[in-house]
Amino acid sequence: MEELVFDHYLDLRGTPCPTNFVRCSLALEKLSFTKILKVDLDKGEPEKSVVSGLQENGYKVKIINTKSDWITLIVSCGHQSY
Repeated sequence: MEELVFDHYLDLRGTPCPTNFVRCSLALEKLSFTKILKVDLDKGEPEKSVVSGLQENGYKVKIINTKSDWITLIVSCGHQSY
């Protein structure tokens, strides 16, 4: 399996809603169509609001790691297969 290369990384653990969603959106606006954003994010409300908000805006979101109180997601707007 090919290892994913991330073009930008955000550590948003401890960042309140909706700031975490806004920071993800701003980072994605700066990335080109085929780039991938990696995000560490708290579980619970941040996870729900960021994932659903990004998906509603047309981004592909995949949770790649789950810890006891936070998750790691990858986000792209292109046709990446991961």
